[in-house]
Amino acid sequence: MKALLLAGGLGTRLRPLTFTRPKHLLPIVNRPHIDHVLDLLQLHGVDEAVLTTSYLAEAFNETVVSARARGLAVQVTHESRPLGTAGAIRHAASVLGAETFLAMNADVLTDADLGALIDLHRDRDARMTLLLTPVDDPSSYGVVPTYDDGLVQGFVEKPPMAEARTNLINAGVYVMEPEVLERIPEGETWSAERQLFPELVDAKEMYAFHLDAYWMDIGTPQKYLRANLDALQGAYRSDVADHLTRTGALLGRDVLVADGASIHTSSVGDASRIGAGARIEGSVLLPGVVVGDGASVSGCILGAGANVDGGTDLLGVTVADGDSIGGQEEL
Repeated sequence: MKALLLAGGLGTRLRPLTFTRPKHLLPIVNRPHIDHVLDLLQLHGVDEAVLTTSYLAEAFNETVVSARARGLAVQVTHESRPLGTAGAIRHAASVLGAETFLAMNADVLTDADLGALIDLHRDRDARMTLLLTPVDDPSSYGVVPTYDDGLVQGFVEKPPMAEARTNLINAGVYVMEPEVLERIPEGETWSAERQLFPELVDAKEMYAFHLDAYWMDIGTPQKYLRANLDALQGAYRSDVADHLTRTGALLGRDVLVADGASIHTSSVGDASRIGAGARIEGSVLLPGVVVGDGASVSGCILGAGANVDGGTDLLGVTVADGDSIGGQEEL
């Protein structure tokens, strides 16, 4: 089976980190996020992937090379202008072929059982099946009520908490039949959520299922940080636990930690430097970060090559690649 990975988004909510890279290449526990997506595909026997790109497309070149080296056949389709979530899928039709395929928002971190989702799709003879995930506050999302057999009743946008019929939302993971593509006009900007999905619901051709799995989209600094902390703490299943320090930190290659420094529940990128007496807690440091003597960094994301002056206290801030920061900063 092929999987279509939708990776064309601008990542505006993750700026300034996404001024220099697509959000899909931001590291989760020191590996590009999209590598975790590729791990999931191969775990479930998917051996071909189609990557849809638009913003900073050339940045994915290394991903394609490394994916092919590990036995995953990867093709790339590029949108010269954004075509929307459904338009991007239609744009890739020529390389998807005539078989059932997976489609995923490539900014989603999940360990969902893709094989189980495919089985449910086939059992219902559905044209499209989507994965659902629960949220604490459905009033901030579009919820997806279903009948007992999984047939989607509709999409309810941001219902008041007391009126929500479910707390399950679209998780951005789909199983699709190729004939669905015929519903999407070629070359037009087309929304899956607002245009394609309602058609499939009206035709009673869309099913949805909740599978017990970790799920997080990394579209904001808070969620991106949370995804890293979840992986460090074992909420997202990976082998990272084998590489943690006794204080729950993950250190990249050639990281120097001076005497008296402490690093707790944080991911520190390659070639970073942590000064004497500095304290890092609940944070993500991209490669090449320098934290000066006696500085404190808590709940932060520090871009590649960022510099934190000695004695600086940082709380809950996101620092751009290469920036220097001093004094006291907090959200």
